[in-house]
Amino acid sequence: MAFIELKDITFAYDEGENVLSGFNLLIEEGECVFVRGDNGSGKSTLFRILTGISYPASGIYKFDGEEINKKYLKDNRNSKLFHKRVGYLFQNPDIMLFSNTVFDDVAFGPRQIGLGDKEVLARTEDILKTFDIEELRDKAPYHLSGGQKKKVALAAVFALNPEVILLDEPLAGLDKKGRGWLVEFLKEVKSSGKTLIIATHSDEIEAELDGRVCEL
Repeated sequence: MAFIELKDITFAYDEGENVLSGFNLLIEEGECVFVRGDNGSGKSTLFRILTGISYPASGIYKFDGEEINKKYLKDNRNSKLFHKRVGYLFQNPDIMLFSNTVFDDVAFGPRQIGLGDKEVLARTEDILKTFDIEELRDKAPYHLSGGQKKKVALAAVFALNPEVILLDEPLAGLDKKGRGWLVEFLKEVKSSGKTLIIATHSDEIEAELDGRVCEL
């Protein structure tokens, strides 16, 4: 049984033309999968389905043997557990940063899953240190540079220590130094056994991370 299984997935927006039609995908635990496709091919839609933001019109999505659908995620306990295990870095980090400070954005996830104040503080401080953004902790996210925003958004994802990380064009908007840092970081993440699903147009990241390509 695959860790992630999509079977005959069909999806359309507002009764328009199908973005995904009869789509199938199997991903094993610890795999690195690159999702390729032209703009409008369905990469972001696929990620929305994988993270439970959107639901297919037909087909089955199973995560670790459990079918993920509206009924399953309507249960608060199921939803918290699932969203702790699956992290999603949006292409535009502004979507993910909405608190008054960097600290609160990184602490948001741990607070949502019900961790105590001491554990939230310890985990957030540890993540800020890991991502070398301690000096940003009290800054407002909208005052940050594009590269800093992406780093903070990624820190917020990893604050929950997810098993699966989806990254939508993670190198977009980063300078050479930022791209180098992120690629090295993802190599470490992959070697730790995490499952990586990366939507990208970049040959650079594919060359550095040994993975399988899925074309949409």
